Amino acid sequence: MVAPSTSYSKKSGCAQLRVESVADASAVTAAFATSPMKLLTPRSRGTSVWAFTSSFGGGLVAGDQTELDLEIAADARCFVGTQSSTKIYRNPAALPCGHQTTAELGDASLLVFAPDPVQAFAGSAYTQRQEFRLTPSANLVLLDWFTAGRTARGERWAFNHFQSRNDVFVDGRRGFVDSLLLEPESGLIAGSHRLGRFNCVAMLLFLGSTVEAAANRALEDIASREV
Repeated sequence: MVAPSTSYSKKSGCAQLRVESVADASAVTAAFATSPMKLLTPRSRGTSVWAFTSSFGGGLVAGDQTELDLEIAADARCFVGTQSSTKIYRNPAALPCGHQTTAELGDASLLVFAPDPVQAFAGSAYTQRQEFRLTPSANLVLLDWFTAGRTARGERWAFNHFQSRNDVFVDGRRGFVDSLLLEPESGLIAGSHRLGRFNCVAMLLFLGSTVEAAANRALEDIASREV
């Protein structure tokens, strides 16, 4: 691990990763995390860096606020995932609980941001904000998804609050926004006119010339399936 900026060394629940192109390969040049966040880099150098985030306890408890800062420099490539689904534990006191991701992508870089789904338990409250800033030639694959909860235990859409927002800026201008808020005060989340029989919601974004072919394949595959 390489030490981060001074401001990060004093904050809890933060992780920072910088990937650069070094001698024709992508390489981790800075990595740091503070409890309860963990950052693993099983492939720190190669065609693409592989990095995984995790947390002590496998998720967030009431009051946890975590942050992830990513910088993918020009010509570098990086895959970021998670070790498992992010569990959001019960929050009877309704304390603030959430996560924020900020990413900067340089010229001709590629970031594949594909975490496992968020799993919000009954009685939990969670807010997530993710912001990606790209140069015009940068490339991004973004997967954001969450499940109904612990369905094996009979919990389906039983959380108290779930909010997620994704913003993508290209050359300083907002090019994409996806915002979602689910609360039982607005009506039964599992109701037939809301999420009903579905147990997972997913958003997948491909952006950039490098991932255009992959985007077309994904569209063809999805179009060939029955609803």
